[in-house]
Amino acid sequence: MTVAAKICGLNDPASVDAAVVNGAAYVGFVFYPPSPRAVTPGQAHSLAIPIPATITKVGLFVDPDDSLLTSVLAEVSLDMIQLHGGESPARVREIKNLTKRPILKAIKIAKADDFHAAHSFEGAADMLLFDAKAPKDLADALPGGNGLVFDWNLLTDRQWQCPWMLSGGLDAGNVAQAVEISGARAVDVSSGVEHRPGVKDPVRIKAFLDAVGAL
Repeated sequence: MTVAAKICGLNDPASVDAAVVNGAAYVGFVFYPPSPRAVTPGQAHSLAIPIPATITKVGLFVDPDDSLLTSVLAEVSLDMIQLHGGESPARVREIKNLTKRPILKAIKIAKADDFHAAHSFEGAADMLLFDAKAPKDLADALPGGNGLVFDWNLLTDRQWQCPWMLSGGLDAGNVAQAVEISGARAVDVSSGVEHRPGVKDPVRIKAFLDAVGAL
C-alpha cells in the first residue's frame, strides 16, 4: 500500500532537505503569524528553491484575505493552498478561483457529528484534511499543529467524493496504526517531527517518512 506523506510547518533548510531526501510527497509552509512555524513569503521563497517539482508545495493559511494570498503567491511558487480556518464552502471556491490552485481544506474532528461539515466542502475543495479539534479549554490552541489525536475509528468505512488526508498527533510511532484503522492514503505531520513547537527535527522527519514508506 502506498501512502503519501506531508511534512508541514517547515521553516529551515535542514528540515526541508530531510523531507525532500526521505520521500515526502508534500511539504507545507505556514503563513499564519501566530504559529511558531510561520514563515514570511521571502523565507518560503528561499526554502522552496531546492524542492523538486515532483513534490507538492503547500501554503497553509487561516481565513486569509485576498491581499495576503496574492502577495504570498507573488513571491512563492506554491502548488496547493491549505485552508485551516473557518472558511465557508463559498469562500473556498473564491480562493480557488483567485489563486488558480487546488485547495486542501482542513476539517476539525472531535466526534462523529463533526464530519457533517465535510460533505459541504466536497464540491468546493480538491482534497480534505481531517485534523483533531482542539478543546475549548486548551490554552494557546492553534488552528492546527497542537499534537492532538482524534478517534481514527470515526473514519473507518466512510466514503468521500474527493481525496483526503489524515492529520492530528501523528508521529513515527503511531502512523502505521492510524493508517490501518482509518484507511488513510495520505498523512500529514507537524508537531510529531519537532524538538519543540516550531523547531523541526530532521531525524524525526526521516523516522516518520521511513515509517510511512514501510506501509
